[in-house]
Amino acid sequence: MWFFRGVPLLVQILIWFNLAVLFPKILGADTNQLISGFTAGLCALSLAESGYMAEIIRGGILSVSKGQTDAGLSIGLTRGQALRRIVLPQTIRVIIPPTGNQFIGLLKASSLVSAIGGSDLLTQTQLIYGQNFKIVPLLIVATVWYLILVSVASIGQYFLEQKFNPDGAAAGGSFRELIRRNLLLRNRSDLSRKAVQP
Repeated sequence: MWFFRGVPLLVQILIWFNLAVLFPKILGADTNQLISGFTAGLCALSLAESGYMAEIIRGGILSVSKGQTDAGLSIGLTRGQALRRIVLPQTIRVIIPPTGNQFIGLLKASSLVSAIGGSDLLTQTQLIYGQNFKIVPLLIVATVWYLILVSVASIGQYFLEQKFNPDGAAAGGSFRELIRRNLLLRNRSDLSRKAVQP
């Protein structure tokens, strides 16, 4: 996994797209027919993200103390049951925020596939402005689409975090309620600081 985390994503995309230079045939088939721009982008983005996701999941599992597993074993659960019933539910709460961030980063990184002419949003934008020469307006349209996708993913991530957050269920999970609670907490902490000062 260190290879996929260490090599820049654009280099990985170019390597996958030009794999036919190293291996003209894969499993008896022509490499250029097997690996199109879309396939090269899909392989590069998937493998690059898998390296980061493996670390996120590993960190999430390690964030749950070993005592939790020991407690599960002491009440008669097997290691697999303790993992499924005790460790993973706590891990999910920890890994949702970085996983959402990785997904949003992946949405934005998909624009790098345009370097090889993959079938992504930016490539389609380039194909259109190559015909009508309206470069800036079409780049603005692509920007708006990326912002919409990222906003929808961010909102989805917020509600997913609220679903798995024990405090979020009690708060109702709305943006307005979240802001109101944060303001109340800030006012209480300001009042307690003033009360402590002589």
